[in-house]
Amino acid sequence: MSGELELELVPQGTLAEKLRAGGAGIPGFYTPTGVGTVLEHGGFAIKYEADGKTPAITSAAREVKQFNGRKYILEDSITGDFALIRAWRADEDGNVQFKKSARNFNQDAAAAGRLCIAEVEEIVPVGTIAPDEVHLPAVYVDRIVKAADTTKRIEFRTVTTGQEFDVPGNAEAKVRRTRIVKRAARELKDGMNVNLGIGIPTLCPNFLDAGVKITLQSENGILGLGAFPTEEHVDPDLINAGKQTVTVAAGASFFSSAQSFAMIRGGHMDVSILGGMEVSAEGDLANWIIPGKLVKGMGGAMDLVSGARKVIITMEHTARGNKKIFEKCKLPLTGERVVDLLITDKAVFEFKDGKMTLLEVAEDSSLEDVKANTDCDFAVADNLGSF
Repeated sequence: MSGELELELVPQGTLAEKLRAGGAGIPGFYTPTGVGTVLEHGGFAIKYEADGKTPAITSAAREVKQFNGRKYILEDSITGDFALIRAWRADEDGNVQFKKSARNFNQDAAAAGRLCIAEVEEIVPVGTIAPDEVHLPAVYVDRIVKAADTTKRIEFRTVTTGQEFDVPGNAEAKVRRTRIVKRAARELKDGMNVNLGIGIPTLCPNFLDAGVKITLQSENGILGLGAFPTEEHVDPDLINAGKQTVTVAAGASFFSSAQSFAMIRGGHMDVSILGGMEVSAEGDLANWIIPGKLVKGMGGAMDLVSGARKVIITMEHTARGNKKIFEKCKLPLTGERVVDLLITDKAVFEFKDGKMTLLEVAEDSSLEDVKANTDCDFAVADNLGSF
């Protein structure tokens, strides 16, 4: 923000694929992630003047191409002079092994660097790591450094106390959030593969119908997320994309970030449930940035809304009395026409072919209340329900 550094923000999945493609000798690729957003249109600040407000360099518009009737944007791959990675252990030839979810971007970054330096906790003799347990072959690794400090810092130490689950917030907020999450949980059916965004969406597994079993995915490389651990089972090598300590269910698997986002982009996630800041009448979503406020990036949201088979947005209908559903979003978009279902504390809306239809109204609300707090026109289902 002081104007000393160029920084280009990209979606997490695009970053993973930029690295994977760079390491594979592929100079660029087309992706649906970011279509209709500032990524496609350009103009996003990459470098500021010294005042931290005036853009000195802005992003260029992406080339757009259609495949099978769908828009995609062209992204360049990434290679680096150096790749610096962290792993559990390596043998003396440079074969590398990771622990649990700790591989994330490491494998993809290693391949994208002209010279890869791997910092590891242990260096073991050749043959110690069985061939089918090598996660990164030695051909990608040029230097091995034994870590002097093996302390693993946990950003969000999340544990369960064994007590009955309770929705967070004050009494009024609990009522609103519980209504939203209970309704969202009804959309999750037995056997589904599901990705849940941070906040309200993460509460959904606590309200599944009896007999419903779903498989939860985390963008940093986990399929088969379990509950938060008890204190004695906290593992710094086992965290989710929200940087929280977690457990995994029986049958879980670990993989790289590139493979994780390939699952998402490839349409292998049945449902993604995310929070929202604004939604438009055509199903556009804004949920990653408020101009003028510090932002860490768009994370995996742009990938999720463009890749999941069904996108459900959960949010409170208004914020401090201000409307959040408009004819056109006022905030920068996360995705264009990506919302399939919007669940608020007042209503449930469906979006099809750019048309917004009210399906259900909350028991303590009314059609008139929903209309008064929604800043766009919408159709009303013939068999309007309640929840």
